[in-house]
Amino acid sequence: MPIKSSQTLISEALKEIKTISPTEALKLSNENNCNLIDIRDANELQVTGAIENSINIPRGLLEFQLDPNGPLTQNGIIDTNKETVLFCAAGGRSALAAKTLQEMGYKKVSHIAGGFSALQNSKFKIKK
Repeated sequence: MPIKSSQTLISEALKEIKTISPTEALKLSNENNCNLIDIRDANELQVTGAIENSINIPRGLLEFQLDPNGPLTQNGIIDTNKETVLFCAAGGRSALAAKTLQEMGYKKVSHIAGGFSALQNSKFKIKK
Protein backbone atom coordinates (compact mmCIF):
# COMPACT_ATOMS: atom_id res chain seq x y z
CA MET A 1 0.00 0.00 0.00
CA PRO A 2 1.49 3.39 -0.96
CA ILE A 3 2.11 6.08 1.63
CA LYS A 4 -0.80 8.54 1.71
CA SER A 5 -0.22 12.26 1.36
CA SER A 6 -1.44 14.67 4.02
CA GLN A 7 -3.97 16.00 1.49
CA THR A 8 -5.34 12.47 1.01
CA LEU A 9 -5.69 12.03 4.77
CA ILE A 10 -7.46 15.38 5.07
CA SER A 11 -9.89 14.63 2.22
CA GLU A 12 -10.67 11.22 3.77
CA ALA A 13 -11.26 12.87 7.16
CA LEU A 14 -13.55 15.51 5.65
CA LYS A 15 -15.85 12.73 4.39
CA GLU A 16 -16.25 11.38 7.93
CA ILE A 17 -16.43 14.47 10.11
CA LYS A 18 -18.79 17.39 10.58
CA THR A 19 -17.63 20.73 9.20
CA ILE A 20 -19.29 23.91 10.42
CA SER A 21 -19.01 27.56 9.42
CA PRO A 22 -17.60 30.31 11.64
CA THR A 23 -21.19 31.62 11.99
CA GLU A 24 -22.43 28.26 13.27
CA ALA A 25 -19.46 28.05 15.65
CA LEU A 26 -20.14 31.56 16.97
CA LYS A 27 -23.77 30.65 17.67
CA LEU A 28 -22.70 27.52 19.59
CA SER A 29 -20.11 29.52 21.50
CA ASN A 30 -22.48 32.38 22.35
CA GLU A 31 -25.08 29.88 23.60
CA ASN A 32 -22.39 28.11 25.68
CA ASN A 33 -23.10 24.88 23.78
CA CYS A 34 -19.56 23.97 22.78
CA ASN A 35 -15.98 23.44 23.79
CA LEU A 36 -14.18 25.76 21.37
CA ILE A 37 -10.66 24.38 21.00
CA ASP A 38 -7.81 26.09 19.17
CA ILE A 39 -5.30 23.39 18.24
CA ARG A 40 -2.65 25.77 16.90
CA ASP A 41 0.78 25.91 18.53
CA ALA A 42 1.61 28.57 21.14
CA ASN A 43 3.87 30.46 18.72
CA GLU A 44 0.97 30.79 16.24
CA LEU A 45 -1.21 32.32 18.97
CA GLN A 46 1.56 34.79 19.88
CA VAL A 47 1.67 36.01 16.29
CA THR A 48 -2.06 36.20 15.53
CA GLY A 49 -3.80 36.34 18.90
CA ALA A 50 -6.43 33.96 20.22
CA ILE A 51 -10.16 33.67 19.74
CA GLU A 52 -12.12 34.83 22.78
CA ASN A 53 -13.59 31.96 24.84
CA SER A 54 -11.44 29.34 23.12
CA ILE A 55 -9.19 26.86 24.88
CA ASN A 56 -5.75 26.28 23.40
CA ILE A 57 -4.72 22.64 23.22
CA PRO A 58 -1.88 22.20 20.70
CA ARG A 59 -2.51 19.41 18.18
CA GLY A 60 0.35 17.32 19.50
CA LEU A 61 -1.26 17.14 22.95
CA LEU A 62 -4.91 16.83 21.95
CA GLU A 63 -5.46 13.12 22.57
CA PHE A 64 -3.72 13.37 25.95
CA GLN A 65 -5.53 16.53 27.06
CA LEU A 66 -8.96 15.24 25.96
CA ASP A 67 -8.50 11.84 27.56
CA PRO A 68 -11.75 11.09 29.44
CA ASN A 69 -9.71 10.49 32.62
CA GLY A 70 -7.61 13.63 32.15
CA PRO A 71 -7.87 16.79 34.27
CA LEU A 72 -9.69 18.88 31.63
CA THR A 73 -12.63 16.48 31.47
CA GLN A 74 -12.49 15.42 35.11
CA ASN A 75 -12.56 19.05 36.30
CA GLY A 76 -15.39 20.03 33.93
CA ILE A 77 -13.28 22.38 31.81
CA ILE A 78 -14.22 20.24 28.81
CA ASP A 79 -17.86 19.13 28.85
CA THR A 80 -18.15 16.00 26.68
CA ASN A 81 -21.94 16.53 26.45
CA LYS A 82 -21.34 19.72 24.45
CA GLU A 83 -20.17 19.94 20.84
CA THR A 84 -16.37 19.91 20.70
CA VAL A 85 -15.47 22.42 17.98
CA LEU A 86 -11.88 22.41 16.74
CA PHE A 87 -9.99 24.91 14.63
CA CYS A 88 -6.43 25.40 13.43
CA ALA A 89 -4.92 27.95 11.03
CA ALA A 90 -6.62 26.83 7.81
CA GLY A 91 -8.62 23.66 8.56
CA GLY A 92 -6.29 20.75 7.77
CA ARG A 93 -5.05 19.88 11.24
CA SER A 94 -8.49 20.36 12.76
CA ALA A 95 -10.06 17.97 10.21
CA LEU A 96 -7.53 15.28 11.13
CA ALA A 97 -7.97 16.03 14.84
CA ALA A 98 -11.78 15.82 14.62
CA LYS A 99 -11.46 12.38 13.02
CA THR A 100 -9.13 11.30 15.83
CA LEU A 101 -11.58 12.49 18.49
CA GLN A 102 -14.34 10.50 16.77
CA GLU A 103 -12.07 7.46 16.92
CA MET A 104 -11.63 8.14 20.65
CA GLY A 105 -15.42 7.97 21.03
CA TYR A 106 -16.37 11.64 21.00
CA LYS A 107 -19.88 11.80 19.51
CA LYS A 108 -20.31 15.57 19.17
CA VAL A 109 -17.25 16.83 17.36
CA SER A 110 -16.78 19.19 14.43
CA HIS A 111 -14.23 21.50 12.92
CA ILE A 112 -14.49 25.01 11.51
CA ALA A 113 -14.12 25.39 7.76
CA GLY A 114 -11.25 27.74 6.96
CA GLY A 115 -9.83 27.73 10.48
CA PHE A 116 -8.46 30.85 12.16
CA SER A 117 -8.23 32.60 8.79
CA ALA A 118 -12.02 32.35 8.43
CA LEU A 119 -12.59 33.28 12.08
CA GLN A 120 -10.62 36.52 11.63
CA ASN A 121 -13.19 37.55 9.01
CA SER A 122 -16.17 36.64 11.22
CA LYS A 123 -17.73 38.19 14.30
CA PHE A 124 -15.47 36.29 16.71
CA LYS A 125 -13.43 38.55 18.99
CA ILE A 126 -9.66 38.16 18.86
CA LYS A 127 -7.57 38.88 21.93
CA LYS A 128 -3.87 39.64 21.56
